[in-house]
Amino acid sequence: MRQLLLALVLSLPLLGMGGEKADTVKLRKGDKCPDYVFQSRDSSEVTLRQFRGRYVVVDVWASWCYPCKKEYPMLKALAREYKERGVEFVSLSCDSQEIRWRNEMGFMGAEGHQWWIAGNNAFMTAFEIYTIPRLILIDPKGRIADLRLPLPSDPKFRKILDKSLRKHKNVRV
Repeated sequence: MRQLLLALVLSLPLLGMGGEKADTVKLRKGDKCPDYVFQSRDSSEVTLRQFRGRYVVVDVWASWCYPCKKEYPMLKALAREYKERGVEFVSLSCDSQEIRWRNEMGFMGAEGHQWWIAGNNAFMTAFEIYTIPRLILIDPKGRIADLRLPLPSDPKFRKILDKSLRKHKNVRV
C-alpha cells in the first residue's frame, strides 16, 4: 500500500496536480528567444529583437560579481573585434538595483550595449541562470544557438563563435 501511495504522489507532477505551474517556459537550444524588454543606458526600453539578422552574445553579469568584472576587458576586446564581423555583444546586468548597475558601468569603463534587467526575472528563469557570469549566443534568426558559452578568456569561446559565423553566408568570417 505504501508503494502505491508513493507512486501516486510521485506521479502528481506528471499529471499537472503536484504544485504550481510555472509561468515561464525553460528555453532550450534552437528555441526562439522571447522578446524580453530591458532598460538601456539612456533609460529607453530595448529588446534583443533589434539585432535580428546578426549574432548576439548576451553577457549576464552583476556589479557584485568579481568573475564578471575580471572577464569584462576580454569581452570588450572581443566585442570590438567581432562587431566588424556582424556580431553584437549585449551586457545585461541582473543587479536588483539600478544605481548599482549604473555605478559599476562607470567604474568598469563599460562600452557598447549596456542593459539592465529592470526586475525582469522571467528572463533569468527561462534561461535557468543561477550563476554568473553567463554568456548566451542568439543566432541571426533570433533562436538560441548556445545557452552556455565558455568565458571570453577561454579559447573555446572564439572557436564556437567562429564556427557559428561560418554557418551563415550573410555574416562575414
